Amino acid sequence: MQRIRLRYTKRGRLRFTSHRDFQRAFERALRRAEVPMAYSAGFSPHPKVSYANAAPTGTGSEADYLEIALTEVRDPETLRQLLDESMPPGLDIIDAVEARTSGLADRLQASVWELRLDGVTLDEAERAVAAFLAEETVEVERRTKNGLRTFDARAAVARLEASAAPADRPQVGACAILRLVVRHATPAVRPDDVLSGLRATADLAPPVPAAVTRLAQGLLDEESGTVTDPLAPDREAVMAAPPTAAGLTATAPGGSA
Repeated sequence: MQRIRLRYTKRGRLRFTSHRDFQRAFERALRRAEVPMAYSAGFSPHPKVSYANAAPTGTGSEADYLEIALTEVRDPETLRQLLDESMPPGLDIIDAVEARTSGLADRLQASVWELRLDGVTLDEAERAVAAFLAEETVEVERRTKNGLRTFDARAAVARLEASAAPADRPQVGACAILRLVVRHATPAVRPDDVLSGLRATADLAPPVPAAVTRLAQGLLDEESGTVTDPLAPDREAVMAAPPTAAGLTATAPGGSA
C-alpha cells in the first residue's frame, strides 16, 4: 500500500550500537507503535525494512536512512513521531517522507563527516590537510574479513578542511575539527582511513581517538563538493501529486480516514 523513508540518528553513547542492535530496537519500536507493516514470505516472515549505508559502529550519525513497507496508508509525520517516541533516546527518527521515487540507495553517493581531534592544534590540522590534499594518491591499509587490503584514501575525498572547535563546545586544551566529504566507493573509504592517510602524509597522530560524526549523506555536487538531501525528490513528488494521492486520506493507528 505505501512505502515510507525515514532518516534517523545515532547520538551520544548510542554511537557504539551496532547495526544489528539498531535493527532490534527499531523492530521493537514498530511493534510498540502498532505500525501496519508488510512482511516477507516464507517460514520466518520479517518486516519489510530496507537499510541504506548505515554508519559504522562507534561513529555518530545525523543522517542514516531506511525504508519501510506498509499494508495501510499512514501520515508520514504522525508515523515518525510514534516511532521516535518508541525508540531509545539517541536513536532518534528525525524525518519521514512517503517514497514516491526509486533509487534511494543510488542517491547516497557521498557522506559529510566531522572529526573532532582533541589534543591537535588548528595549525597542525591545517598543515596535515594541505599535505594530504597535495598528494595524488595516499595508500592506506585496513584489515577486512578478507584479510589486509591496501587502497587509495585520497581518491575518495572530495573535500577536506580544518577549523577550530566551536566556542560552545566544552574542551580542555587544543582541539581541531576536520570536515570532509567522502565519496561512497568500493572498497568503502571510512573516516579512520583518512586519518591513517593524514598520519602517513603529515605524521598527524591525535593523542586520543577522534570523535567521528556523519552529518549528511546524499547526492554529491562534484563542482562545489556539497552533498544534497536524498529525500528531496520524494518531497517534491508528494507536493506535485494530487491531494488524495499525497496521503491526505492517511490514518493514524486506531483511527479512520
